[in-house]
Amino acid sequence: MRLGILDIGSNTVHLLAADARPGGRPLATTSDRTVVRLMRFLTPDGAISEEGVQALEAAVLRARRIAAEEKVDRLLATATSAVREALNGHRVIARIEAALGQPLQVLTGEQEAELTFLAVRRWFGWDAGRILLLDIGGGSFEFAAGADELPEVAASVPLGAGRMTVQFLPHDPPGEDAVAQLRAHAEKVLAPVVARMDALPRPDHIIGSSKAIRSLANLAGRQVTGLGFDRTVLSRSALGSWIPRLARIPGAARQELPGITPDRTFQIVAAAVSLHAAMTALRIDELEVSPWALREGVLLRYTEQLSWSDAAAPSSAV
Repeated sequence: MRLGILDIGSNTVHLLAADARPGGRPLATTSDRTVVRLMRFLTPDGAISEEGVQALEAAVLRARRIAAEEKVDRLLATATSAVREALNGHRVIARIEAALGQPLQVLTGEQEAELTFLAVRRWFGWDAGRILLLDIGGGSFEFAAGADELPEVAASVPLGAGRMTVQFLPHDPPGEDAVAQLRAHAEKVLAPVVARMDALPRPDHIIGSSKAIRSLANLAGRQVTGLGFDRTVLSRSALGSWIPRLARIPGAARQELPGITPDRTFQIVAAAVSLHAAMTALRIDELEVSPWALREGVLLRYTEQLSWSDAAAPSSAV
């Protein structure tokens, strides 16, 4: 079966097409993204402007066309923080569903954390033991922790890279004072999550996922071998040393740095500050980077449900 996972996020509308079957490893066939950056289309009262809705519709229509060209059997469409929290979210969802030609599943922050945790668990395997997951999106920052495929704690806070750029780092480059204000805000917002995580046993592996964390790891991380495959590791000290430099470099110049793509160049400072604040508060010296995240989690959950449905169906008489 060829599945299409359409992730309508705060930064991009991303289509992943993959051949999948219950119990098998998904094999990606197509990955296509449209950069939208919804946070720049938010009005002062928190609604998505008409221009932003039209950008979403165009991106969704493009993804729908590509899914048809790729002969996708089932399209699983999800939306995350920017859509669910918009003042006019219900109207935006209706417009997206009209462009899709099917219903849209709007995920809560906790559902995002749980699905991403599932993907990370499957990638790293049971030998990884207890896992603590950090995942930064455009609108929110997800956390999850546990020893199984369903986390014991799943949390989401509004510290996404796009949201924090708009609120705290609107100038280019942002300057040290703005970075300090963002750091202080992040520490305050993170405090309840830190308390919940501190109540759990210490993790065996601390893992980061999302494009923002992968970009930062490509910039400041290192390669190590373990668990049977090469991994990218990002240390708190290396990340911290880059923040002042990133904050001094104009956004247009950041994309010349290793790992910083044009669609992340203006948000990467906020991502770095939020991530470093979380690593500091949770006493994380370094984290490993997962290539799988939310989209893979949605795909895995769907194929898992198919497997259970097939097992429950009555067998035909011989």
